[in-house]
Amino acid sequence: MTAPILRFAPSPTGLLHIGNARTALLNALVARRAGGTFVLRLDDTDRERSREEFAQAIREDLAWLGIPPDVAVRQSDRIALYDAASETLKAKGLLYPCWETPDELERKRRLQLARGLPPVYDRAALALSENEQARLAQEGRRPHWRFKLDHRTVVWHDLVRGEASVECGSLSDPVLVREDGSYLYTLPSVVDDAELGVTQVVRGEDHVTNTAVQIQIFEALGHAAPDFGHHNLLTTASGEGLSKRLGHLSLKGLREAGLEPLAVAALAVLVGSSDAVRPVASLDELAALVDLGHISRAPARFDEAELSSLNARIVHETPYEAVAERLAAMGIGGGAAFWEAVRGNLETVADAARWWRVVAGPVDPVIEDAAFCEAASAALPDEPWDAGTWKAWTDAVKASTGAKGRALFMPLRKALTGLDHGPELAALLPLIGRERALRRLAGERA
Repeated sequence: MTAPILRFAPSPTGLLHIGNARTALLNALVARRAGGTFVLRLDDTDRERSREEFAQAIREDLAWLGIPPDVAVRQSDRIALYDAASETLKAKGLLYPCWETPDELERKRRLQLARGLPPVYDRAALALSENEQARLAQEGRRPHWRFKLDHRTVVWHDLVRGEASVECGSLSDPVLVREDGSYLYTLPSVVDDAELGVTQVVRGEDHVTNTAVQIQIFEALGHAAPDFGHHNLLTTASGEGLSKRLGHLSLKGLREAGLEPLAVAALAVLVGSSDAVRPVASLDELAALVDLGHISRAPARFDEAELSSLNARIVHETPYEAVAERLAAMGIGGGAAFWEAVRGNLETVADAARWWRVVAGPVDPVIEDAAFCEAASAALPDEPWDAGTWKAWTDAVKASTGAKGRALFMPLRKALTGLDHGPELAALLPLIGRERALRRLAGERA
């Protein structure tokens, strides 16, 4: 069986949001699981809105998610291919010039709606003679070009939705080429999918109608269409649609908030499917969970609170080796012992910095009973310390003061950490060390 080729085709007109990541991840993970190829295609034919900084941001976001592309292309480098395809369609009489201005088209649309008719292009341009077209050109008009749809029902087996169909007689002939000669999304997408050998296209359900149109263009150009799958769309927790231009839940923002890429990936892929959202240890594990046939037809709500909870669960299970470099870059020491001590109290890896300050200081101790803390100091054993030191010490303090339970442990926690909560002191105490512990028990900032 031939290895599949899948692609992610964003426009570099804004920052990727979590909904874009859903599409990218589904394609990348399906390809990964089958030993296939993941292609990044930058759809940058919109000359006015495409920006290089957004193209670079897309590459950085995919790398952060752990799905850098195997192949990367950009449509602005491939115009000659689209020109050739355009000429082929013109020669077949399937790409025809239309001379209406945007205002004229809008008036037609409003008139059709007023008459209770669907606002479908009436193909008036096909009735123009060569002389009439020449006259319009002499007036300074430039045509846009439409693909002449075959008014039939296009049927395909959708990888997500099952049997799917679109009645093309209800559609306007799509504009493929603008008045200035630049291409809209539809034709370049078909040409690239054919030329790159794309075998599966997984994208949002807002492209279902596009698929019927593109299947006809594939056929007109003599190419077999890939398999298509249309997943449900993500919304915010309140049900609002996501937008690159408005910056909703951008990957850049999630990254800067300290969230783990595996948490973002797991929720983006598993939310809105019959598979429960769960922590994963790797993208290979997540890839094994991807089942396009399990994706719901209803919109999926991406809840930031659920993301925070999932992120914390992943952090709690992350081994020291996976975060050692990141901790070092933040100036956090203590090695594996510190990480094991604090990870259960973290929501993000960056939160470890707070607990490192508790260990290394300075800490402003909270002394509620100076006599109790003096007795605790007297009972503090000599180093070296290990995981058993805390119990030996508290047993000695209990024996000398009679304190037990919360009355024993809370004053020690407040004195040693300045807080009334936190990681187990049995693990923290050896990291704090005897010298700092004595100073803090004496009420000194240390």
